Amino acid sequence: MLRSSAITQGIQRSPNRAMLRAVGFEDGDFNKPIIGIANGYSTITPCNIGLNELAKHTEEAARKAGGMPQLFGTITVSDGISMGTEGMKYSLVSREVIADAIETACQAQSMDGVIAIGGCDKNMPGAMISMARMNIPSIFVYGGTIKPGKLGEDDLTVVSAFEAVGQLTSGKINKERLEAIEKNACPGAGSCGGMFTANTMSAAIETMGLSLPYSSTMAAEDTEKAKSAAKSAEVLVKAIKSNIRPLDLLTKASFENAISVIMAIGGSTNAVLHLLAIAKTAGVDLCIDDFERIRQRVPVICDLKPSGRFVTVDLHKAGGIPQVMKLLLDAGLIDGSCKNIEGKTISHLLKDVPSQPMQNQEVIRPISKALYQKGHLTVLKGNLAEEGSVAKISGVKNPVLTGPAKVFESEEECLDAILDNKVKAGDVVVIRYEGPVGGPGMREMLAPTSAIVGQGLGDKVALITDGRFSGGTYGLVVGHIAPEAAVGGTIALVENGDLITVDANQGIIKLEVEEAEIQFRRSKWTKPKSIYSTGILGKYSRLVSSSSQGAVTDQP
Repeated sequence: MLRSSAITQGIQRSPNRAMLRAVGFEDGDFNKPIIGIANGYSTITPCNIGLNELAKHTEEAARKAGGMPQLFGTITVSDGISMGTEGMKYSLVSREVIADAIETACQAQSMDGVIAIGGCDKNMPGAMISMARMNIPSIFVYGGTIKPGKLGEDDLTVVSAFEAVGQLTSGKINKERLEAIEKNACPGAGSCGGMFTANTMSAAIETMGLSLPYSSTMAAEDTEKAKSAAKSAEVLVKAIKSNIRPLDLLTKASFENAISVIMAIGGSTNAVLHLLAIAKTAGVDLCIDDFERIRQRVPVICDLKPSGRFVTVDLHKAGGIPQVMKLLLDAGLIDGSCKNIEGKTISHLLKDVPSQPMQNQEVIRPISKALYQKGHLTVLKGNLAEEGSVAKISGVKNPVLTGPAKVFESEEECLDAILDNKVKAGDVVVIRYEGPVGGPGMREMLAPTSAIVGQGLGDKVALITDGRFSGGTYGLVVGHIAPEAAVGGTIALVENGDLITVDANQGIIKLEVEEAEIQFRRSKWTKPKSIYSTGILGKYSRLVSSSSQGAVTDQP
C-alpha cells in the first residue's frame, strides 16, 4: 500500500482530499502515488537557471506514468558568486538547509517518492542526505554542466577568471586580458564546467545508482538533458511500484564504487566531506581512511580540468561515467553487483559499454596508460591533523614541502598578502579559523589558491587550512584539517616561522615543533568568541560535527 493512501483514502480524510482537489486532484487520482518534485530553480546562479524547464518535463512525465506530481522549491546559493566573501560561510550550511527542506516537505505531505532537481554544488549532497533520511523511492536529476567558454583557442571555466586575478597581479597578463576572460568564462546555463564539485558529485550519484546512466555529464542546454529528466520521472514511478528505496542502493560497496570513480576522474576534495555526510545519514560505516585505502589502488585515468586539459562535455562525448566505470569494472576496481534505481546491476548496465576507451580522444585513458598510478585525493595525518586532512595532488610535480609558516586568521587576510606578493616560494601558508565551527561554515579557499597558481607558485607553495577548497582548486593544498582551530586543534597553535612538513607521498602533515612547546602553547590558548551567536550561522556552529565526520548537523 502506498504511503499516501492514509491521507488520500477514507471518509475520515475528506478534509485532506478537499485540499488536494484544490490543486488539481480528481476522483481517479487519489490512488496514484504522490511524487514530490524538489525544484532548486533560481536565477541566482547559472547552475540552477535552467532547472524550471527540467521540473516541467519531470512533472509531465510523472503524470503520464501514473503519478501525481507536486512541485515545491528548495534554496540554493552560488559558490562562485559568494566566493571570497562573508557570504561563502553560508555555502556548506545550505547543504543542511536543502536536506531539511526536502525532508520537511516530503514527510509533511506523506509523499510516496521524490525527484530532486539541482545544479549548484550543495544541491546534490543536500538532496542525497534527505533521501537517506526519508528512505522513500527517490531519484536525482542533475541540471547539467555548463559548456566551456572560449577565448581564441582556449577553453575557459569560472576558475580561469580566478586564476587571471593572480596572473594580473604578477604581471603575466594585462587588465584587458583579465576582462576578456571574465566576459567569456561562463557562456550560459549549467554548473561549473570542469571536474569541480558539482560534476564530481553528479558522477558519484550516478555511480551509486540514484540517477540515470550518462545523466551526470550532460550539458544543461542540450536536448538530451530534458529527455533524461522526463525518463527519470518514469523510472521513479516504476521504483515506487517495485519499492526500490535509497537505502537499498546506498551500501558500503556503492560508496566505495563512488570513491573509485571520483579517484579515476580526478574529482573534488569536497566529495570526501559530502560522501562522509551521506554515509553517516544512511548508517553506512564509511570513514576518511577508506578514501586513502581506495586511493592506493585506483589510478587517475581522466585528463580533466582544473589540473588537466579537458572539460566535462568532453568527458561526455568520450563515453561519460559509464565508460569510466566499465574500465574500473574490468580491472576489478568496482563492485558490479551494486544496483541502481531501475533495479539493474552495474554489470548489466555496463554490458554493452566498450572495454576500451574510444579512439581519437584523450579524455579517458586506458588503465595501462593512467595519468597517475594512484588516486589524487590523499589523506594526511600527523600532529597538525590527528583526525585527518585531505590533499588534492593532481598536477603537482613534487607533493612534498617543508617550509616556514605564514599564518593568517582568515581567507581575506591571506588573499591580500598573496596579491601584495608577500607569499614566496617555499612558504607554507596557513589559513585557520575557517572550519565548520570556526568560520563558521568552512569556506572554500578558491581565491587564494587560484591567485597562487596564477602567480606561478602552484608547485612552490603549500597552503593548509581547516576550511575547504573549491573543486576548481589544485596545487599543493591541504584542507579539512581536523580538529579545527576553533575547537583547539593544533593548527590554532602555529606561529609565523614554524617549520611545517607537508608530505603527500607519505600521508604526513606535521608541525616541526617540540611536543613540550606545543603543549605550552596549548595551555595559553583561549577560544576566540564567535561573532555569530544567533541566526543560522550561530545555530550551525553549535550543532556541526568535525569535517572528519562530514560536518553534519543531525548527529545524535
